[in-house]
Formats: sequence, C-alpha cells, structure tokens
Amino acid sequence: MFKKFHGFHLLESHHNEQVKRLQARLPEYLKSTAIKAAVVILATLLIWNLPSTSFGIEGLTVVQQRIIAIFAFATLAWVLEVVPAWATSVAVIGLLLIFTSDSGFILMCNPDEVGTLLSYKSVMATFADPVIMLFIGGFILAIAAGKTGIDAQLAKVLLKPFGSKSENVLLGFLLITGLFSMFVSNTATAAMMLTFLAPVFKQLPPEGKGRMAMALSIPVAANLGGMGTPIGTPPNTIALKYLNDPEGLNLGIGFGEWMMFMFPLVIVLLLLSWFIIKKLYPFTQKTIELKIEGELKHNFKTKVVIVTFIVTVALWLLDSVTGINSYTVALVPFVIFSLTGVIDRRDLEEINWSVIWMVAGGFALGYALNGSGLAKQAVSSIPFGDFSPVVILVLACMICYALSNFISNSATAALLMPILTVVCLAMGDKLDVIGGTSTVLISVAVAASSAMVLPISTPPNALAFATNLITQKDMARIGLIIGIMSMVLGISMLYLLGTMHLI
Repeated sequence: MFKKFHGFHLLESHHNEQVKRLQARLPEYLKSTAIKAAVVILATLLIWNLPSTSFGIEGLTVVQQRIIAIFAFATLAWVLEVVPAWATSVAVIGLLLIFTSDSGFILMCNPDEVGTLLSYKSVMATFADPVIMLFIGGFILAIAAGKTGIDAQLAKVLLKPFGSKSENVLLGFLLITGLFSMFVSNTATAAMMLTFLAPVFKQLPPEGKGRMAMALSIPVAANLGGMGTPIGTPPNTIALKYLNDPEGLNLGIGFGEWMMFMFPLVIVLLLLSWFIIKKLYPFTQKTIELKIEGELKHNFKTKVVIVTFIVTVALWLLDSVTGINSYTVALVPFVIFSLTGVIDRRDLEEINWSVIWMVAGGFALGYALNGSGLAKQAVSSIPFGDFSPVVILVLACMICYALSNFISNSATAALLMPILTVVCLAMGDKLDVIGGTSTVLISVAVAASSAMVLPISTPPNALAFATNLITQKDMARIGLIIGIMSMVLGISMLYLLGTMHLI
C-alpha cells in the first residue's frame, strides 16, 4: 500500500522476503496449511451439527448455533492464519449471508424451522459502518501527505529541535513516530520513519547498541502512538463503535474527549520507553547528524492538503462544539481532495482495503452475535453478576494482550468487543465502581496496542525486524517490558478516571 508514501520500498522488500522464505519451504508450508485448514473445517462442522443441548444455552435456535460455528471458524482461522485475516472476514460475511440471513438458501433459512434470521441488509451494511469511513478518511490523509511531501517536511521540522546528541535524536524519533501514528497507519508510519533512519544507521558503529536502540524505537513508538486517537489503530475505532452505538451503549465519546485522556498517556509512555531503551541499549557514539531526504512540493495541491489537514484535525477535536461527529469529519478530506484533484482514482487503489475488510468482517460477526440475541442468551447463562468488576477488567485485558501477540490486534478486538459489551451490560450497575463499560472496552484497546513481543505481533515489529538490526530476543525483551508497562499504566489511568466518572 501507499506506493507514493516514503518507505514503501521497505514494505515491498519485506513482502518479497516473505515470498522467498515461503517458496523455500513450500512443501512444508502446504502440508502445515492443509492440516490447519482441516482442523478449522472439522471443528466448524462439528459445532454446526452438534445437538443444540450441548451448548448449555436455553432456547438456542438453529440460526444461533450456526453463528456459534461461524464464530469458531473465524477464531480458529485468525489464530492459525490458514488464510489472510481479511479473507477470513470476507468468508464470515459470506457465511452469515448464505446460512443465517433472510437472503440465504431458502431450504436452510426457513424462519419457522431455524429461528429468527439476520437482516441481510444489516450484514452488508457493516462494510459501510461509520467506523469504516473513519478508516478511509485516515488513509486518504496519509496518501495525500505522501504525494505532496508533507510527511518528510514534517519529519525534518519536528526532528530539528532535538539537535544532534544521540539520545535526544532517539527521543525525537520516538515522539515523532508516536505523533504520526496517531493520524496515519502505524505500518505506513513505521515504514516512513525506518526510511529516515537509514542514513542514521550508517553513521552509528556496527558493534554498538545504538543501531538497535534506533531500530527498536520505531515499532515501539508506532504501536504506542496509535492509542492517542480513535483513528490511530483499529482496536480504538472498534471500541468506539460499541461505545457510541445508538442502539447499544450510546455514550457519545468524541474524538476530542478520547484524546483528552489518551494523548497524555501516550506522551508519558513514550518518555518512559525512551528512558528504558537508552538504558538497555546505550549509544557509544554521542552525536548523530540527521539527513532526511524528500522535499515539500510547493504547489496548489500542497496548500489544499495543509489547510484540509488543519481543518480536519480541528473538527475532530471540536466535535462536541460543532456537533459534527468524527465519522462525518473523516469524509471532509475525501471530498475536498477528490474535488481539487489532490487524489485520483489510482490513489483509491492505495487504500488498505484488506484492513477495512478485516474490520468489516469483525463488525458483521458482532452484529450476528448481538442481532440474533445469541450474545445476550450466552451471557445470561453465566453468572457474570457475581464476578468482581476488577476481575472482569483484568481478565479481559490479559486475554486480549495474549491473543494480540499472536494474531492481528484488529481480529482480537473484533472477537472480544461484542462479547464484552454484552457481558458489561449484563453486569449492570456493578461496573459503576470502575467507571462502567467504557473503562473495560478502552482498556482492552490499550491491551491490544501493548502487544508487541514478537515480529508477527504487529506490522511495525515485522518491518523493524526485517532490517536485520534486531534479534527476536531483543524485540521480545523490549516488547515485554514496555508492553506490560503500557498495559498496567493505561489500565490504571482508565480505572482511576472511571472511578472519578470522568470517562
């Protein structure tokens, strides 16, 4: 994606390396994939055909049992990575439409025999969910910034105050990467910043730890920075969907409100990360001269992008004043850039549609669980009302953190958020002592962004690992220390704000 974006060659190179490794072990890969696919299919069919009494859910309908089977299919396919995550999401939407909706096979979808069917329009509408518009708006801003050279110019201007002292340059890269990651895809941000680091690596001695410190700073900052805004990372937008759903919690948490408590947290985490990284990987060379390539294009389109970016961010931050929600604001740059020629039809091909399909599939799964009444029935069969709110909060975050280290954090959030929403609603007023459902869902989003132990945990990790400057052991070391610190501080802050009823 982002062929006009700084650092695209790193993405392409990483992809090519993956292809080469795959070709080298093709027979082994095919065998492994076949076994995983068999496990997914057999488990799905088994759940699909079990007696309804096996689930311990009173009044379970055939449609609801099929949804359980599709949920199991999605979970196993995402965890085992039989196919790309977006392909699993597409399959989920297709299965729901064909076997559980009012537009499914007539022989298998007679409501008198299988129970209340899902609305096919509602399943399809998940691809046009307002949150999807938020993603598209973010992608469009990133593409426009790359085309006009604003990204490189911003990096130059923002890094200049940090001077040439190695430790300060490290801090600069952490803060700037974190800032970019709040508004631009963390993958694109990591690719861009790693490109800017290339000349820095050449200046640092190979035998020192400075190169490793710099290389580790990029994925750490990209992952943490995403927490700062609702568009920073998919788990944030997924959490916001369930928190603001007019037919659900309808809490009305805005862009500015989110940033008001999450932005300071990100800054604190980035400063602590700087301290940890420079202590564990000290520089032997005390100064570095920065040379960032790429020039700002001085033309009409650049002026349009700058003004539009400022207006868009202002509207996002002032949503409670203007009354225009963040989803509608996300379409403002799309409209302006389309009408002024800043982007064209070829640029639309650069949007990361795989992420959008991934998220849409999760939303479809969430709609199926809630729209069919399955989630409510399943939760009512478990006495969550007897559980401690703190136990629910900690357990949900630990499960999310563990899963997100091995599968896409978007997939993890898509699986957990709809279930947790119903669980929290079932607990009623008991959650008020920790601030309610918002504390739980936002904490889970923080846990998802804190998962950065392995090269496969996040795309920024994979890109940094592909530089060959980082060992898996060092990535795990930093990822574990900073990830747990991030999760503990983030959840503690949200718990404190929740008890004070500030969120």
